[in-house]
Amino acid sequence: MVNPIIMNRSQFLHKSIIGGTALLLPPFMVAGQQTQEKPPAISTDIVKEFVGVSHGNIDRVKEMLENNHLLLHVSYDWGGGDYESGIEAAGHVGNKDIAAYLLGKGARYNIYLACMLGHLDTVKNVLTFNPGLLNSKGPHGFTMLHHANKGGDAAKPVADYLTSLGAKETRIDFYAKK
Repeated sequence: MVNPIIMNRSQFLHKSIIGGTALLLPPFMVAGQQTQEKPPAISTDIVKEFVGVSHGNIDRVKEMLENNHLLLHVSYDWGGGDYESGIEAAGHVGNKDIAAYLLGKGARYNIYLACMLGHLDTVKNVLTFNPGLLNSKGPHGFTMLHHANKGGDAAKPVADYLTSLGAKETRIDFYAKK
């Protein structure tokens, strides 16, 4: 049985006044929340450059990110549903230095990156939960096995595990139907 909330007349009036006053405030002032307008969209040329340099130019990645921290989560649309972020660019070419730098800044970690970095337990957990991802397409149609192979010796256990599950292709035609 739930205990009813018991309050005296003074408490009721106090809570009513506070609650009623909140209804009169603009939404951005309620409960200490503030809304801000979103910044304008980042130029596609800048996004394309950032993703491009994230394949292998750590100095430029750092410079661009220092100039605009919002680049950390952008993706470039290469067309046909082929989106790629900076962290994904570093991942599919096996650039661990850039990947580590971007992760340290808060980039989004994903299964393809886990493969490249040799995070076997993460890969096993994800594939146990969703085995249909085994040959899923990452940026440019590269699979998890491709990413694991790009990870070198540290990711060899991941590549071996993926192969044991039947992963055979390291790149899937991006435009092929599933």
